[in-house]
Amino acid sequence: MIDGTAGVSGRRDADEALLDNPDALAELDPGGMLRHTASAGAQVRETAALAAEANLSVLADDGRPRAVVIAGIGTAGRTGDVLATVAGPRCPVPVIAHRSAGVPGWVGAADVVIAVSASGRSPEALGAAEAAHRRGARLVAVGAPDSQLQSVAERARAPFIPVPRRAPARASLWALTVPVLLAARSLGLVKVNEADLAETAARLDADADRCRSAAESFVNPAKSLALGLAGSVPIVWGSSPLATVAARRFGDTLSANARYPVVTGALGEAGRGRVGLLDGVFGGLAEGERDIFADPAEEEVDGTRLRLVLLRDGGLNAEDDTDEPFAVEERRADAVQTLAERRGVRCDVVTAEGGSALERLASLIAVPDFASIYLALAHGLDPMAVPAITEMKELSNQ
Repeated sequence: MIDGTAGVSGRRDADEALLDNPDALAELDPGGMLRHTASAGAQVRETAALAAEANLSVLADDGRPRAVVIAGIGTAGRTGDVLATVAGPRCPVPVIAHRSAGVPGWVGAADVVIAVSASGRSPEALGAAEAAHRRGARLVAVGAPDSQLQSVAERARAPFIPVPRRAPARASLWALTVPVLLAARSLGLVKVNEADLAETAARLDADADRCRSAAESFVNPAKSLALGLAGSVPIVWGSSPLATVAARRFGDTLSANARYPVVTGALGEAGRGRVGLLDGVFGGLAEGERDIFADPAEEEVDGTRLRLVLLRDGGLNAEDDTDEPFAVEERRADAVQTLAERRGVRCDVVTAEGGSALERLASLIAVPDFASIYLALAHGLDPMAVPAITEMKELSNQ
């Protein structure tokens, strides 16, 4: 066990048996990250209702904007990526995720800024909201009620969607995302209807049930994924723009919850360089020294190995305009699976399901979200309490 002066505790090797002990899981998860993650469907329904009360229709009064900037950091910043991919290549204006203080220099009265912060006090969201107000840009704010961000929105006479702080920011992706999508819908930039939201919430509920702590590893896709990743260096690639957003989200949660180093990105981009990792010292070179005749169950693993997680979009909307033809994405995904197999690098595949872009995205995010928590718990780590994050904030704010 590790017990450092900074409050770091846990075990180097994952305890597989622990994941099938619900009482032990509950003890290691005092902050309830599993419970908060299981609330994703409820988050969709609750914040859709809150957004409906915010009178977002006033955004349409000045017509279509020149561009939309989504300002925030961490999970809040990831909502901009979700909006861009759900809006798709047919979106009539640029959608830009902005992750630093203030706004881009070109932002002015013709643009819309959506400032997002789960706490309502992040410097990035506050700085963007203030800058948007000074420059005369239309502003929408999303965050905790009775916060500094709400005060800025009130001074600017801008719509504010209050999102109750029921969970840590990284477990609140859907609570923050839905208001952003509905604000964009009011601007005529994205087609998300009530049926899409209802089906997405139902998908998240169903996946939460499949991934519940009482479900044993052999029937629980999140526990199975977590055990496959244990002790590895994960590489998570998305086969399409939508799947790439999910891949980067998985990278966020693996790093924050499980404290694992991870490589994420678009499969097309990986094919221009990063696919070479499969040949490297954690991939083909290491696997080449393994006894191919040994029993995998009895073989002693020497050294860290790569583990590939491939998120595939499924091509359910293959007839839509896309950045690349669906057939190209599918061939590329098949190719990287073949490359991994030839080099002995194990590969997990998660394929999107659902009839809308939002539901498909949810189907790619839900199981990996739970897997990151189970991986943390298998190592005896509290997925909510991350000492390094706390220390970083303290040191940065001095």
